[in-house]
Amino acid sequence: MDLLAYIPSPSTGVLHLGPLPLRGYAFCIIIGVFVGVWYGGKRWVARGGKVGTVADIAVWAVPFGLVGGRLYHVITDYQLYFSDGENWVNAFKVWEGGLGIWGAIALGAVGAWIGCRRRGIALPAYADAIAPGIVLAQAIGRWGNWFNQELYGKETTLPWALEISAGPNREAGLYHPTFLYESLWCVAVAAFIVWADRRFTLGHGRVFALYVASYCVGRAWIEYLRVDEAHHILGVRLNVWTAGIIFLLAVTYIVLSARMRPGREEIVEPDTEAEVAAAAAATADGEDAKPKSDTDTDAAADADADAGSDDAKAEPAEKAAKAEKADKS
Repeated sequence: MDLLAYIPSPSTGVLHLGPLPLRGYAFCIIIGVFVGVWYGGKRWVARGGKVGTVADIAVWAVPFGLVGGRLYHVITDYQLYFSDGENWVNAFKVWEGGLGIWGAIALGAVGAWIGCRRRGIALPAYADAIAPGIVLAQAIGRWGNWFNQELYGKETTLPWALEISAGPNREAGLYHPTFLYESLWCVAVAAFIVWADRRFTLGHGRVFALYVASYCVGRAWIEYLRVDEAHHILGVRLNVWTAGIIFLLAVTYIVLSARMRPGREEIVEPDTEAEVAAAAAATADGEDAKPKSDTDTDAAADADADAGSDDAKAEPAEKAAKAEKADKS
């Protein structure tokens, strides 16, 4: 089979710096997280939030998301870890691949909710700010599948076919690079929701819902190209059903939210009570220490002069009264 070109796969997914192994899959996930937090932080500040808030909440959201993503993968592909001949310990080897985005978003949202609650922030506002960053993180993270030579599609003769080498549970050949398709789709979704956010002034969680709905559309058709083992319902892959159901839920939320709470939040991160009290105290101290104006000084001087004049007038009257009393005696 003659091809004009193809995408080669790495010979190994691990680089060793002495005794320290650097796994391509984990490296892509880490870079994606940093990009997502950085871009989410810029959007949060642009919406009126404080610097550092997104990173602080990500301390809760990211670990929850990683656990949720792994749980979803292990539960939906349990046969890879708990069937005869398999070692259940492999379920903990995240670096070998296997993070389900549905579980990552679901449990990551729980972590974000905890972080937002601790800071008195509404979760929908936070979700809108970080949505483009999340989908960009997905775009970067998908390249981890390239390092592991996993989640490729059907065989193809297209010039951009992905070369897969022989290995456990895979045959050498040229396949659809579904990791690349999804990565490019995620970049397009990020650009789309940023444009929609600016064009329609979205708020109250609708940017995040639009991200979810848009991602589901791409994930559904990409799933049809994949050939990795998966559970089917009525002949359709489980992830296609999941994408369809979540798409409907996201669209429903957008419609209902737009009717009930149109527009965007005016305040995304209100000051805490302690900060308000400190600002009030600083204002009060500033007023007390405020120098008097020239008018105030002149008025005070005039008042002192009038008081001195009255005292001067009172002295002769007191002397006359004493003299008169002395004469009578």
